[in-house]
Amino acid sequence: MHKLNDLQVWVKSRKVAKEIYLLTGKLPNEEKFGLTSQMRRAAVSIASNIAEGAGRNSDKEFIQFLAIAFGSSYELKTQLFICIDLNFLDEESANEIITALEEIEKMIWGLQQSIQKRLKA
Repeated sequence: MHKLNDLQVWVKSRKVAKEIYLLTGKLPNEEKFGLTSQMRRAAVSIASNIAEGAGRNSDKEFIQFLAIAFGSSYELKTQLFICIDLNFLDEESANEIITALEEIEKMIWGLQQSIQKRLKA
């Protein structure tokens, strides 16, 4: 098991989730059950899967949950681009979050690699 507060990737993913909640609150009301819901679920999924994996008893399971979190980050980035395409968001606002997601993805990848090295040792 890993201590969540020590995992900066988890801390950063929670901040992104908060930003997504604030941002999606500004989307059109007709998107409440569309993009708003999808984006919020994807954002929460990133932090939640990191947490669930950290709480598991094996590093192999942790790697699996990190992979799910990585996929959720890609999903959220796609939804942000769709919001830009639909003129729901300006590129500048979306790019700040996209940059944060890319940093999270690098951190997830690095964490997966370090766990895999430890497993091989």
